Amino acid sequence: MSISLRFALYGFMSSILLTALVQAQTLPATPAPSFRYDSPSSASSHSNAQAPVTEQVPAAATVTQPGRRLTRADAEHMALANNPQVSISHLLALAQHQVVRQARSGELPTLTGSLTAQDANDASRLSSGSLSASRLFTRAGGGINFSQLITDFGHTTNLVASSKLEERAQQANDLATREDVVLITDQAFYNALQAQALLQVAKQTVNLRQTTQNQVNQLTLNKLRSTLDLTFANVNLSQAQLLQLDAQNNAEATMAALDEVLGLDHAMQYSLVDNTKTNPPPPPDEQTLLDLAVKQRPDLQSLDLTRQSQEKFSRAQRDQMLPTLSAIGTVGASPIRSDQYYVSSWDGAIAANLNIPIFNGFLYSAQAKEAQLRAQATGQQTRLLKNRIVRDVQTAWLDANNAFTRLGVTAELLNQANESLGLAQTRYKLGLSSIVELSQAQLQQTEAEISNTNAQYQYRLTLATLNFQTGVQP
Repeated sequence: MSISLRFALYGFMSSILLTALVQAQTLPATPAPSFRYDSPSSASSHSNAQAPVTEQVPAAATVTQPGRRLTRADAEHMALANNPQVSISHLLALAQHQVVRQARSGELPTLTGSLTAQDANDASRLSSGSLSASRLFTRAGGGINFSQLITDFGHTTNLVASSKLEERAQQANDLATREDVVLITDQAFYNALQAQALLQVAKQTVNLRQTTQNQVNQLTLNKLRSTLDLTFANVNLSQAQLLQLDAQNNAEATMAALDEVLGLDHAMQYSLVDNTKTNPPPPPDEQTLLDLAVKQRPDLQSLDLTRQSQEKFSRAQRDQMLPTLSAIGTVGASPIRSDQYYVSSWDGAIAANLNIPIFNGFLYSAQAKEAQLRAQATGQQTRLLKNRIVRDVQTAWLDANNAFTRLGVTAELLNQANESLGLAQTRYKLGLSSIVELSQAQLQQTEAEISNTNAQYQYRLTLATLNFQTGVQP
């Protein structure tokens, strides 16, 4: 090799080293990405699929807004105390208790009092309108009438039993409403936490890309990077700012939804606190969950009690065709009367009355048949709901297992994206890569962190849904 060629190679290598040194001195140090989760390692997340994945609580979920601290348990208590749906279902249960008292009144005696004053043409006859007192007298008096049902051969008894079963069904509906409100509250709470955590991710992304944009701008001013690099950096920064705007709007919308679930008619500032330290794995036995759901789901209990109530009501309607035996009595006095026609100043009598229905146009038989058919329809609705509960529990259990598996996958993805971003930043500082590679690494890191944040709260939501589907009481 000639001496001139050696000098040319030495000059070319020296220029490359000099350019790298200038870039290292000119380019400000890029701060290390500040991420909110300590993700588990790949080995720990894949070695045991049922091992609980421990995640640190996101800083954004602990203190997000000034105001009262609100945990998930606090939110549930507030919703149960203030949500109108809970009050409505409770009032309906109280109203149904009054229906029981109404049905039971048929078994109790009836007393009525009356006062009558009459001016008439003595001993004149009624020409129309009544057969019970055909003769009229000038008089004034009062009395008490008494009536007591002796037996109606099961009609009133079945009505009382039907109304009691319906009261229990309404109480089960009340419990089901409370469980619905708890689930909605948990969903609104975790959605708000998730939105606030994503807002913090967006803010961190803006800060990181703003730093990159400042660096590239400085390099462009020093003629070390082209305006194309600066354009890419500006585009990435604008995209991050749009992401932050959407995240801010979503965070405020989820807080408004939480206020509505809590029964508030105005906005309040809360500092949402997620005191969940670990993410336990979902229950391993699906059949146990199915048996538990069929046993304690209040909506299924309510529908079954309604079916029993309608069966009792059908018997009560059929019993209307049987005789009714009652005791009746009356006692009274007439201090103002005509002695010519009144033998005594007081009157009284007691009797037994047997009422036998003969024919009423098939009314009672049609009512009994209608109630029987409605009871059969409710029985089929109970069967349909049971099948639906089995499906929902299976789906919730599968979703929980899938969400639990995603915890480890997204955590590992975030670790890899962080490493890739760090390498891309180093390569770009040394001039070994383009702005396109750095932009791609930043985008992948942002997507990985969003996926990891979503996985955290989606798993907790699936656990809350699984508790609801199995009928866990609030």
